Amino acid sequence: MLRLSREIYGLITFGVLLIAFVLLSGSSGYQKLITSNPDSLEIAPFVEPDFPFISTSIDARKLGTGFPTDNQAARTLAIRLGDSAYVCFDTDLLRWSVAWTRKFMPMTLMHQVSYDDFSNKNNKLATIAGAPQIATGSYAGWVALQGNPPTFAVPTPKNDWMPLPAAEARWNGIYTHGDKVVLNYTVGQTKVMEMPGSLDFNGETAFVRTFKIGSSTDALGLVLAEVTNGTKTQQNSKFAYVYQGANQDTVTAIGLVGKNTKLLQPDVSDNSHLKVRFAPSAQGTEATVMVWKGPARMIKQFEKACKSARIAFPDVQKGGPAYWKEEVTTRGVLSPDTAAFVTDKLTLPLPNPWRRNVRVADVSFFKNGRAAVITFEGDVWLIDGIDRNLQNIQWKRFASGLHETMSIEVVNDEIYIFGREGIVRLHDLNGDDVADYYENFSNVMSQSPEGREWAGDVVPVPEGGFYIAKGGSLSNGPGVTPQVAKGFRKGSKHNGTILKISPDGREAEVIATGFRGPYLGINPKTGVLTASDQQGNFVPSSPIYLVKKGDYYGVSPTEHRTDNPPIAPPLTWIPHHIDQSSIGQAWVTSDKMGPLSGGLIHFSYGRPGLFRVLMDSTSQGIQGGLSMIHADYPAPTSKGTTNPQDGQIYVAGFNLWGSNSKGLSALLRLRYTGKPSYMVDQFEAGKQGIVLSFDSELDAVTATNPDNFQIKRYNYLRTEEYGSGHYKLDGSTGEEPMFVSAAYLSPDRRKVLLLVPEMKEVMQMEVNYQITAKDGHKIADEFWFTVNYLEDIAPAKYGFTNVDYTQLTARRNVLEKPKEVASAEKGKAIFTKTACAGCHSEGTRTKGMYGPPFQGLYGAKRPLEDGSTVIADDAYLRESILNPTAKIVKGYNPEMPSFQGILSDTDIESVILFVKSLGEK
Repeated sequence: MLRLSREIYGLITFGVLLIAFVLLSGSSGYQKLITSNPDSLEIAPFVEPDFPFISTSIDARKLGTGFPTDNQAARTLAIRLGDSAYVCFDTDLLRWSVAWTRKFMPMTLMHQVSYDDFSNKNNKLATIAGAPQIATGSYAGWVALQGNPPTFAVPTPKNDWMPLPAAEARWNGIYTHGDKVVLNYTVGQTKVMEMPGSLDFNGETAFVRTFKIGSSTDALGLVLAEVTNGTKTQQNSKFAYVYQGANQDTVTAIGLVGKNTKLLQPDVSDNSHLKVRFAPSAQGTEATVMVWKGPARMIKQFEKACKSARIAFPDVQKGGPAYWKEEVTTRGVLSPDTAAFVTDKLTLPLPNPWRRNVRVADVSFFKNGRAAVITFEGDVWLIDGIDRNLQNIQWKRFASGLHETMSIEVVNDEIYIFGREGIVRLHDLNGDDVADYYENFSNVMSQSPEGREWAGDVVPVPEGGFYIAKGGSLSNGPGVTPQVAKGFRKGSKHNGTILKISPDGREAEVIATGFRGPYLGINPKTGVLTASDQQGNFVPSSPIYLVKKGDYYGVSPTEHRTDNPPIAPPLTWIPHHIDQSSIGQAWVTSDKMGPLSGGLIHFSYGRPGLFRVLMDSTSQGIQGGLSMIHADYPAPTSKGTTNPQDGQIYVAGFNLWGSNSKGLSALLRLRYTGKPSYMVDQFEAGKQGIVLSFDSELDAVTATNPDNFQIKRYNYLRTEEYGSGHYKLDGSTGEEPMFVSAAYLSPDRRKVLLLVPEMKEVMQMEVNYQITAKDGHKIADEFWFTVNYLEDIAPAKYGFTNVDYTQLTARRNVLEKPKEVASAEKGKAIFTKTACAGCHSEGTRTKGMYGPPFQGLYGAKRPLEDGSTVIADDAYLRESILNPTAKIVKGYNPEMPSFQGILSDTDIESVILFVKSLGEK
């Protein structure tokens, strides 16, 4: 049990001040709990005792003597069978990977270790904690038998992290029914329903598999267990045994239960594999098989248990009892209308009756304005009562047990979730607002158990189906596949790609490759697809892409091609100090968001906040830029969408990876107040300079003063190193300040033409401006963009007249900047501006930090990954800033970009002084 402090809890609940009480909610059958704000909040364990499964990977390669060593699975259901009996069912290969007793599983995956230790990123491979009893290797658990008579050979091992071909077998989904689950799959053309369970007899535990098998023209084969140290076998019409040990005193056994066994035949092959054959049946059949490992002296008791067992198969297709009958009511916090765009807080359901943490990752809407959110812990919540005032927000738990989920979409009022298990469609079969069936809509994308191969994003295709984004298999976590490049493991064949999933979910088409960590946005009307990527190895800074089929985006470990494709340019790059961690995008599909209506929004996890994305179309292609939507963002912003009822943008996000925000999670409404907006709403970069258009009319005096605009440009260098420094166009390090020779204001007073000599194609340009709006509002802001193509500007189309291009060759007298003086104060400002604070603490904090803390760093002995040590003196700090991968501190990953060409010598000296000011060793 974790107890949160008032400070942390305040970040979660956003100041809710209501008194807790319980009401009955009329005809709904739910209890209402009004959220309170106590001194502390208790969070229950990740695994809930009343819910029967979690989705997980499993590493069962080291179960011990007698068990197969080739036994891993990326997509399994860990199912509670009894008080101390469990199984992992591999949904890719339709097999029982491992069944065990006593303790369940250590919670070691990313969403589990961070569930109640919010900054913990030290995930490990998933294993069992108890005593293994039954296991199979990495091959198909079921096969449709061929031949006359049909032969039943153990299938060939399969390690490509793909599901079985649908023609051979397909996972269909899982029904929940109280403490039971029923697995639904197809073998060949035969439908199979399986209820796993356990049975205790004479102090022993047997595992029970009860089947409803549909009509079939094929014989079916099922592998129940593999024993690698078998010494003798026995079998008859109802039982089969493999004896183990030098004295043959241990046995693994299978037995047919009840009298309805004439279509089943136990079998043993190679002194190893215990199997059952199912004969074809036009009517189908129901059957139960028990599997047990224990002392050979208990065989008679096992046989007796098989003969006497009576298993009832529930009617799961009508739905089961609701797991969560309460609803939680919270009161939102409205922002005062102080700007054109403000953020209202939809207070999260904390505390709640299940003491469940709630870290919202994505949000989607039904047609009537009801919302659904997915949490990183794998829960789905439904939200009612979203109105103008947000004073009666009702939260209901709808589903659980999903695996590191970061994406949710409601399509035609059906809920789809994308996690490591694939795309899951949720069904409420009895109308009680709790999911009863977790349907496998699509698992045709590959998924390895690598700790950093995220199921990143899913968006619906207007004509049906989905696009999905698969994260690259990053090597900064626990690994199961070989390292193939700096920062990357081999992973699955779809890691670092964007795929298009067919409308029926049965086919996947690779659309684009070469990503590190892509997230998506789609225009639901036009189908225009966008993606961001994450700065890191092979990605010099965060980009935004207009995705085209067949494009390759530059990350060679996820190229998945052999034709040496060119690297497609991004719509725009984003400087590291502006957004060091990009996530999703969303198109504003309403006309109620003022100047943002119809536009594209980009979400920054690291800053955090929302950006307005603009596009500049040329005859050669499209290039883009972006500006910040200034508002209050109390937690990282990940993904969002338009509410079809109020037309506003709703934003979800939670904190775990590097972010400047310390808030744990938030669900926000970006609301347009009707007040004036002063953002850039259009731009063009051309041979003669730059045109910036604004939402509001400008003051002519300040808008036509060239000194009010500061411009610089630079390139990045794409290498295998993490991120990139800044480079001038001649290849030397640094940034090039640009000369604004003249500024013109259009007749409508909304557009400024900046004449800029020597415009060139460049990866990054920044415009910083200090001007005044016509209404007197002071505007001090920035605009960042990329110049992929240069063409002549046509000033007349904007209304500019009498533009004097001779000024492009004239030089103005510009006041020389005063010489910079290094100081600790300046160093602290750089520490904040360049996003160092997102990875390094200026105190001693290490939780949630990607880099070492700064307090007491100067002069300290630093242990390095290569076993050597170094003293953190001036030279070491300078090298770490300019070449951060030269010396990696033990226990930390090489995930810091170079500040080569970004920070001046004075800046670096100031940062060193700041570090010194935090105390010396």
